[in-house]
Amino acid sequence: MIRRVMMATAVAAGLAGCQAAFDPETVPDATRAEVTRVEPLSWWTGMKTPLQLMVQGEGIGTKEIRMEGGKGVSVRNLHKAENPDYLFVDVEIDANAKPGEYYLVVSDGTNEVKYPYLIREREKGSADRKSFTPADMIYLIMPDRFASSGPGNDEAWPGGIYDDGSAVPWVVPVTPDRVDRDDPVARHGGDIQGIIDHLDYVADLGATALWSTPLLLDNQPRESYHGYACGDYYHIDPRFGDNALYRKMVDEAHGKGLKVIMDIVTNHCGTAHWWMDNPPFADWYHVTKPYMQMNALFSVYMDPHASVKDRERQQSGWFVPSMPDMNLDNPYVLRYFQQWAVWWIEYAGLDGLRVDTYPYNEPEPMAEWCKAVRREYPGMNIVGECWDMNIPQLAYWQAGNPNPNGFDSNLPCIMDFPLQRAILSALCEDQVWWDEGMTRVYSVLAQDFAYKDLSNLMIFFANHDHARTGDVLRHDPSRMKLALALLATLRGIPQLYYGDEMMFCERPGFNHDGSKRIDFPGGWEGDAVDLFSEDGRAAAGRTPEADYTSAAGLHDYARALFTWRRAAPVIHHGRTLHFLSRKNVDAVNYTDNTYAYFRYDDTDAVFVYINNTDEDRALDWSHYDEFVSGPVNGRDVISGEQVTLSDGLVVEPRSALIVEFKR
Repeated sequence: MIRRVMMATAVAAGLAGCQAAFDPETVPDATRAEVTRVEPLSWWTGMKTPLQLMVQGEGIGTKEIRMEGGKGVSVRNLHKAENPDYLFVDVEIDANAKPGEYYLVVSDGTNEVKYPYLIREREKGSADRKSFTPADMIYLIMPDRFASSGPGNDEAWPGGIYDDGSAVPWVVPVTPDRVDRDDPVARHGGDIQGIIDHLDYVADLGATALWSTPLLLDNQPRESYHGYACGDYYHIDPRFGDNALYRKMVDEAHGKGLKVIMDIVTNHCGTAHWWMDNPPFADWYHVTKPYMQMNALFSVYMDPHASVKDRERQQSGWFVPSMPDMNLDNPYVLRYFQQWAVWWIEYAGLDGLRVDTYPYNEPEPMAEWCKAVRREYPGMNIVGECWDMNIPQLAYWQAGNPNPNGFDSNLPCIMDFPLQRAILSALCEDQVWWDEGMTRVYSVLAQDFAYKDLSNLMIFFANHDHARTGDVLRHDPSRMKLALALLATLRGIPQLYYGDEMMFCERPGFNHDGSKRIDFPGGWEGDAVDLFSEDGRAAAGRTPEADYTSAAGLHDYARALFTWRRAAPVIHHGRTLHFLSRKNVDAVNYTDNTYAYFRYDDTDAVFVYINNTDEDRALDWSHYDEFVSGPVNGRDVISGEQVTLSDGLVVEPRSALIVEFKR
């Protein structure tokens, strides 16, 4: 690793007391060349996270900086970077410090300039905020493809200035990617106001939390619509809105009973990020010559036989050529990302974080990152994308897992990719052998002993990186309902991808991720189909692009399920007892492709029967007598009708029976 210059200059606290009171009128403002940017943009009183400012300006590493403007806020240390255009400034905010505008005063020994910096008052109870739990259903959207408030921000952004809520307006770079709804990899024009305008739809569906793919600046010249190649970590992309509008969206969501989860990327930025041409340190991001692609080999971290070379490629290789790999082993990079996460939680009032490509990060620094965020917000849940189908390897990444090498990620929640694959594989299979069909789901849950915390598994059957579930399930509404039933009733925290409640399918004629991330019909003025409204869903039919004839029925089924689930503690925290049926054909053991389970606690129970066959199935109720003996009267959670669970009760082909009852 390249040796860093980390010279610290102690700032004598007593000097301030010997100086006359600071008069900002006597000190000129810094030009943008003298102080180009200061991050974090602002801070708060009463925080546990220590504040280290990254200050960029021409030759600023050769200068001194002090803080003026009031008592209780002072510079403790200055850290020089390898690049003389940066200083890292440790700021101490005393318990008695007053919120308000302070000034960073930059001095070359002869002349001084000032840069305003805001210290805000922390909201009461901020540290005690609650986060997402198994009581929630998370609705995932891709903003560019969800809804547009109008064409006002559709043109390529020419660059300019806007007020981001900090003391100094932001200079916004050019964002050249165009809007063209006929091009699956161009921008389509969805924005934050479009999300705000349709929050009622999300809440009415039964969702209690909203996860949006990244909304921060992505100024890549092409394919910037998805937001995963960040160009500025402290600013919302102007094509979506601005920081203040994002905070308004969070407030509006809270008013409708929706938590908000921010999608963040610590592993990589975009090649158009402002620091790429002039980083603070040579090892700010991983530079490999020739270019080195990551190997997606997560096992290197727990594999006792792994080579150093394979591990190095995993954590230092780039995700793709347009996404440089950040070096979290550099303590200044790690500190930057710790503060950044805390800043957005505090500024916007967030309720949770989702971390993209989690195992591509350096594991030990990311464990420190999680610890830092949860030190500030002990109740904050963080879910990591650990795309691994091997259950023991996946369990490795959950906080508290008893890993033989002693590693603890401090990451509370992980995404259940093995269950995702099992659900979709099972629902696609008709003629099945003993280990296929619904046995796949049974077998995944049978390995739940491997996880430290079953309540902190995010379950799903698709997200923005997957093929559309409607396509996978052969455009079959009955199979789609089975997927929804499993999602609503299995253990864990359910996440539903936008449009899957109506079986959205890939846009025909293309073969690209962008064609799977389709526009939500009705989200744009002039759309021929409006699936956001009850009347629009009822009137929707077949178009040249898609078949929406089943949209209304599927939507109503999903709404009934998740509205019920919202008030079903037995599903949120109950235990599971599951059963698998077999049949013998010519002395060969087959599964009959059904699956039954109880979710239960001391007082309540829910019986779920999944008939994944093309024939009626009659219950053999005695098969479940270890849980309950004799017939049981309950309520069908979809129809609301009373049901007697007993021998001979018929469950129709490709359907789910979900009945709640008192024990």
